[in-house]
Amino acid sequence: MTRITDIPTDYIDTPGGLERLCQALQTAPWIALDTEFIRESTYYPEFCLLQIATPDVIACVDPLRLDDLEPLWRALYQSRAVKVFHAGFQDLEIFHQINGRLPRPVFDTQLAAPLLGYPDQIGYAQLVEQVLGVQLAKGHSRTDWRRRPLQAAQIAYAADDVRYLGPLYLEIHHRLSRLGRLDWLEDDFHNLTDPATYANPPGEAWRRIKGARRLKGRQLAVLKRLAAWREETARAANLPRGWILKDDLLCHIARLQPRSPSELAQLRGLGDKTVKRYGRAICAQVAAAGDETVETAARHEAASADPRQEALLDLLSAVVRLRALEHRIHPTVLASRKDLERFVRDPAASRLYQGWRRRLIGEELLAFVRGKRGLHVADGQLQLMELAP
Repeated sequence: MTRITDIPTDYIDTPGGLERLCQALQTAPWIALDTEFIRESTYYPEFCLLQIATPDVIACVDPLRLDDLEPLWRALYQSRAVKVFHAGFQDLEIFHQINGRLPRPVFDTQLAAPLLGYPDQIGYAQLVEQVLGVQLAKGHSRTDWRRRPLQAAQIAYAADDVRYLGPLYLEIHHRLSRLGRLDWLEDDFHNLTDPATYANPPGEAWRRIKGARRLKGRQLAVLKRLAAWREETARAANLPRGWILKDDLLCHIARLQPRSPSELAQLRGLGDKTVKRYGRAICAQVAAAGDETVETAARHEAASADPRQEALLDLLSAVVRLRALEHRIHPTVLASRKDLERFVRDPAASRLYQGWRRRLIGEELLAFVRGKRGLHVADGQLQLMELAP
């Protein structure tokens, strides 16, 4: 097999080149994929480049120069090859946006790496260096991928995002297989290819606003309506949410609850153009909240834990450390303090009761808080123990 460093990069911007690439994909055992996109001035990502690698091919496909990518989508979606990504959520979001469905099966090296002791959400370049010993160039990380023609150095930089992704996948897959941990990732990869993962209901948009934790009652009800209105407005205009209204202004409006555009105009940081364009709609959302109240996790998060709660969290942290040591995983990868706080409030809704974390720590923690497991010291070492029923 040709060494990965010796494979030339094909720049695909003609139907003939695309056809040859599609033929090559038919026999590939795995297909490494990455995208370049711009999102600074739009709600939806602007798809600018698709990088593809197999054991024998490395290609950069230019969607801005090709009128029809259907042959490529057909080849990718029909192929039984594993589609390899690193931090693939945004890449797969583009696939879903264009095609309304997602390729399967997938393997995400960022999701898999923590099971080998690497940090949670580790970057691609860092992981390539630590696993493969290869340092990647960083000179074109701020490239405007919409501009044409692309320079040779830009294409080479983009190609490196998949050139080493295949070897990275093979090494991580081998190590996980040796440890018997491949099946731990099944739920994570299933979620990554579930269309519901990429749904963005306007009614849930308020949950992503940090200031929501400081609001309650009718203020929170107003914020919920404003966030949903902003989401729908940004989506319809294909503009970033912050270009409609920034998060801090949403929260400020929710607190003050202006009844008219003239009252709205008194808020600092809200420009005349925004008031003129959206003032009536904003005030309508405030009025529509009526006497609604919203019971949310955000309100519970705002409440500080009492000393007994803090003590419980400390004990749960000790359980996490013991299990992390046993499996040679960093404790914060297994469960952060915030993960534990959410688990105590609602175990079933916590990520600690999902996927591989449920297997490693979630069920253990649930048994602990229900009084079925405990901690004791033996020979100077902290240990977990079964408690009598």
